[in-house]
Amino acid sequence: MGKGTKYIAREMDEQGFIHYSDEENAIWQELYARQESVIEGRACQDYLDGTRRLGLPKDRIPQLHEVSEVLMDTTGWQVAWVPALISFDRFFELLANKKFPCATFIRTREEMNYLREPDVFHEIFGHCPMLTNPYFAEFTHTYGKLGYAASKADRVYLARLYWFTVEFGLIRTEAGRRIYGGGILSSIGETPHSLDNPDVIRKPFDMIDVMRTPYRIDIMQPVYFEIDDMKQLYELANTDIMAKVREARELGLHPPAYPPREEKEKVAS
Repeated sequence: MGKGTKYIAREMDEQGFIHYSDEENAIWQELYARQESVIEGRACQDYLDGTRRLGLPKDRIPQLHEVSEVLMDTTGWQVAWVPALISFDRFFELLANKKFPCATFIRTREEMNYLREPDVFHEIFGHCPMLTNPYFAEFTHTYGKLGYAASKADRVYLARLYWFTVEFGLIRTEAGRRIYGGGILSSIGETPHSLDNPDVIRKPFDMIDVMRTPYRIDIMQPVYFEIDDMKQLYELANTDIMAKVREARELGLHPPAYPPREEKEKVAS
């Protein structure tokens, strides 16, 4: 959902199979190996349970139908093929129909540590394990339905809700602070940064606060929000989220917790 990309999604053949090159599979294998190591002791148990359910291959890019079969059996979701970029209307429409968009390209070696647009590794390794959790799945479904019906102005505030939960959410557990956001769990740099950096601001989740907090996609996040447990997302899905959007709009945005764009170099993500 950006303005341009150099990547092109791989097309399916008549049998729904995507033929990835040896190099593309090798990149997946390398990304998987190093990320599996860095999330140890940092990913939440719900995510780890999800990866076991999915049984993702470590040596090749999984086929979309392989992931969809498990998701359908657990929470009724599927993975939907999309080109590298889609409109916000299409994004919300897919989520509203329990279909998680996945562009079937993988980053090049030149962009192993930083990629602006979500690739197949980000979508499947980062996000799909959490979609096996019924509370997370219900929250994402509700978000899609609300976003599809929302105005352009309201979508801006809903985007912050998605960003600080599905993409960059933290959770408190008995074992300590853990990660459930796919944007963190698929990033070699963001994973330790989110939990270990003493300069990072970590706040208890408050929907109004979340919707008023600006963010940038091209830097390590300076602010994260923590939920108490996965059930909290289900409870959020059953509140009047659009009333919270209206309240946040009336209050306005918080001052950014990051420097102006021209003063910050792009970092690994």
